[in-house]
Amino acid sequence: MEIGQKVKVCRLRDRVSKSIAERLGQVGIIQSYKMTDGSGVGLVVLFDDNFATWFFEDELKIV
Repeated sequence: MEIGQKVKVCRLRDRVSKSIAERLGQVGIIQSYKMTDGSGVGLVVLFDDNFATWFFEDELKIV
């Protein structure tokens, strides 16, 4: 996945806050990469309402 691509949140690996859980099924744009706990790279996704958060790559699907 690359910066600028549109992605859909298709699943959530862990328990998350309500504001993030509400993003399930929504489409956003990849803004940047984020180093996770050493086991991989996360992707920062920006949504239409200017809310941004990061997800693991397997939680997203390219639209």
